Amino acid sequence: MDLGINGRVAIVAAASKGLGRAVAFALAREGVRLSLCARGEEALKATADEIRRDTGAEVLALVADVTKAEDVRRLVEETARAYGRIDILVNNAGGPPGVSFLESTVEQFQQAAELNLISTVRLCKEVVPYMLRQRWGRIVNIVSLAAKQPLPGLLLSNSVRPGVLGLTKTMSNELARQGILVNSVCPGYTLTDRVAEVSRANAIRKGIPLEEEMRAITDRIPMGRMGRPEELADVVVFLASERASFVTGAAIQVDGGQYAALF
Repeated sequence: MDLGINGRVAIVAAASKGLGRAVAFALAREGVRLSLCARGEEALKATADEIRRDTGAEVLALVADVTKAEDVRRLVEETARAYGRIDILVNNAGGPPGVSFLESTVEQFQQAAELNLISTVRLCKEVVPYMLRQRWGRIVNIVSLAAKQPLPGLLLSNSVRPGVLGLTKTMSNELARQGILVNSVCPGYTLTDRVAEVSRANAIRKGIPLEEEMRAITDRIPMGRMGRPEELADVVVFLASERASFVTGAAIQVDGGQYAALF
């Protein structure tokens, strides 16, 4: 299937590892020109070099922290300067630490909001004006299954990430007639460094071996396994494409069937 995005320009946040990295590769294979950001320069450069080598795509790699307004502004301005347009925005950020309510602090809630909600708002605020001029745009927010169904040990994510779904739905309604489609994807347990970190923390908290914690996770997934980053990336790329031209305001879980509710 031709997804119709060859030559488009995409910003992918937190693209040096995990889900963001997989999305960047998948977009590059469709001929999308990329602007990637992450906080760690070494890993970001390695990912950008690998994408260029494997796909031949144009890649701009910019060190940026999406919780800092000046970094977000610079990221968007340099992308527009390099490519002359911005068509696709993939909002992504690492998750906050796993804590219980009694262990948590108000400051941790504030930091989680900056990381997973305010960063999305900032990037959208900077990018949407370019999309309005083109009357075409795709925004895909990588959220978490925790936005729909609270997950054990993820108090901060459970509290903050639903706000991104509210933002997504409201923006989608406001921008649809300007040709800008806004959707979210909600990955379940996927084989990333983040999941390994949370699993280790939960195992320590419960006083059980890591292997036992991992089995407990996969037992809750009807498909009996965790997802692969590439499986999430394929859904993101579809939503960023011409083929998703009548899909907006959706929150699609990619979780092997773990989400338990009807709606």
